[in-house]
Parts: sequence; structure tokens; C-alpha cells
Amino acid sequence: MKNIITQFSRIFVGILFIISGLIKLNDPVGFSYKLAEYFSETVFNIPFLVPYTLALALFLVILEVVLGVMLLIGYKTKFTIWSLLILIVFFTFLTFYSAYFDVVKDCGCFGDALKLTPWESFTKDVVLLVFILILFFNMKLVKPLFSDKVQNILAILSIVLSAFMGYWVLNHLPLKDFRPYKVGNNIQKGMEVPANAEKSVVEMIFVYKVKGVDTQFTEKDLMDGKIPSDAVFVERKDKVIKEGYVPPIHDFALELDGTDYKDALLQEPKLIIFTAYDLDKADDAGLQKLEKINLEAKAKGYKVVGLTASKDKTAAVKKKYGQTFDYYFCDAIAIKTIERANPSIIVLEKGTIKQKLHHNDSDQLKL
Repeated sequence: MKNIITQFSRIFVGILFIISGLIKLNDPVGFSYKLAEYFSETVFNIPFLVPYTLALALFLVILEVVLGVMLLIGYKTKFTIWSLLILIVFFTFLTFYSAYFDVVKDCGCFGDALKLTPWESFTKDVVLLVFILILFFNMKLVKPLFSDKVQNILAILSIVLSAFMGYWVLNHLPLKDFRPYKVGNNIQKGMEVPANAEKSVVEMIFVYKVKGVDTQFTEKDLMDGKIPSDAVFVERKDKVIKEGYVPPIHDFALELDGTDYKDALLQEPKLIIFTAYDLDKADDAGLQKLEKINLEAKAKGYKVVGLTASKDKTAAVKKKYGQTFDYYFCDAIAIKTIERANPSIIVLEKGTIKQKLHHNDSDQLKL
């Protein structure tokens, strides 16, 4: 019985780590954004790690896949199981912290393929921890499946293939797009809210300074006259008791000079959007290609616009690269969700996404 439980744990943990790692390896840039959220001042306050999030994301996801393979084939059992234990303890701490303090809404465990609430993520990690502890205490039962030579080849192959996949998606696009802006989706439909959609339950919290101390009062306290007469109003907060329906696309904008033109532009039968969430961080070679594409597209009847969150950088960039199209503005998080390349090229037909390209693949643009 002990051996059966151990072998089941071996298969379960190994496959889950491989699946989880591959999903994140499909989109390491997206996972790096999640790590940056953990490193932010509002969570762990270690912003000096933010510049290294992409490298760390790649290391972690490749490690997940390789450890999963190593566990399944029984390669270097002691090192593999110890590594899995350290990883799962680390991840369990992160997910518990996120859930308990309600600071990160989605751990990113399965990328955009499967969204888990903080407590679901924590529960998943606790279950994994139990199975890994079974492996830890029955390490001698995890035997190699092949000869040493074959084991070495399989382990090295898993590292090489994982690294190549990471390199490929970084220089092109995710192999599988799980985001609401994937090819074939219509942006207007993604923003629709069904008539019978569940609404959010929100409680108003009033903050008053009472004897020099910020004190919170509910709307009922206000109505019942429980706020001291000498209290000084500070602010009102809206506390979400229960989250209602949020459409897949809810923060998309095409703003210019204070006006949002998305409704008009998304009706264009031929529209190209160059996305660059941060013009300072945008690839120089990619920015150089945009004006040529712009001229070719306009000659074929396309409306061409840029989309960025860098409001104060557009004039300098347009001058530097001789760009003649206008930059519209949108929140950086929304632009990062649309596409992972900086810059990237999006082709739309009346709001429906027909093609998405990394700037490295601009020669594949179909006009």
C-alpha cells in the first residue's frame, strides 16, 4: 500500500509540475508581470527585484518542468524531491500570504489558462505539499525507470527543450493564447455585460478622524448618528463584499486628448494598432519597423494608430523614428494583456482581431 501511494504521488506531482510549468513557459512574460506584482511596494516591498522578474520567471518555470520530468523518470531522487519540497513550501507561503492579506488576486499558477482565487491557489499548494511530503518520507521507493545513460539524456533533453521553448516565445509570441484578446475574438463582445449578470455587493466605509485617530464607520453608523460630533471627515471607501460579473475586457481604451475613440475606431473595417505599453522599454529595432508598415497599410486603406501608456514620450519617439501615425493612450496593464511584445502589431476588422504579431515577425503581416 505504501508503494502504491508513493507511486501515485510521484505521477500526480510530476505531471502537475510539468503541466503548470509548460503553461507558464508558454507565456513567461505574463508570469514575470505576476512576480513583479509580488515584489511591488504593496505586497513584499522588494522593488529592487523587479528588473530581474523575467529572468527569474524563466528560471522558475523551466525548473518546474525539469523537476517534473526528473521525478517521473526517477532521476537524482534526493535532489529532485528536496527541490520540489523547497519550491512548494515557498509557493504555499506566497499563496497563503496573497489569500490572507488579499493582496494578489491571482497567483498565476496556471497562467491565463486557468484562473484560481487566492484561497483556491493556497488549497492546491497544500494538497501538493501533502503529496510531496509522502515522496519525501518514502524517497527510497522512487526508483529510476531507465539506465544511467538514458536518465542523463532525458534530463538534459528536458532542460534544452524547455530553454528553447522559452527562447522561442520570448522572440515571437505565446504558442497558445489564453487571453481575451486572442485572434478571432471581438473586443466589443468581450466588453459586454449580460443583462442578468451578477452585480457587485459594495459597502461604503466612512473614515473620520476621531481624537487624532482615523476611525472607520459604516453607512448604518452614519444613519444612526454614531459618529462623534467633533469627528473630522477624511475619506469614503468602497469595500467590495462580493465581486460581481467582470467582463473579460473591461479596461480597453483608445484615448486621445481626453476623449476615448474606441467605439469609433473599433468599427473600422481595416484597423492596425501598434501596441507599446512603455516606449522607453520598447525594442529599438521594433520601433524602427513601424513607419514602413504604417505607410504600406495606409496605401491599402487601413487606419493605423499606436497605443501606449507613455503619454509624455510620444512626441520624442515620433520625431526619432519619423512616425506619422498618432499614438492613443490606454492603461499599461491593459496593453500588456493585449500583447506580450513591445512593440507588437494587431490587425482588426470591426473590432475582431484577425492577426497578432511580435515585431520580430512583422514580415508575416497580411494586408
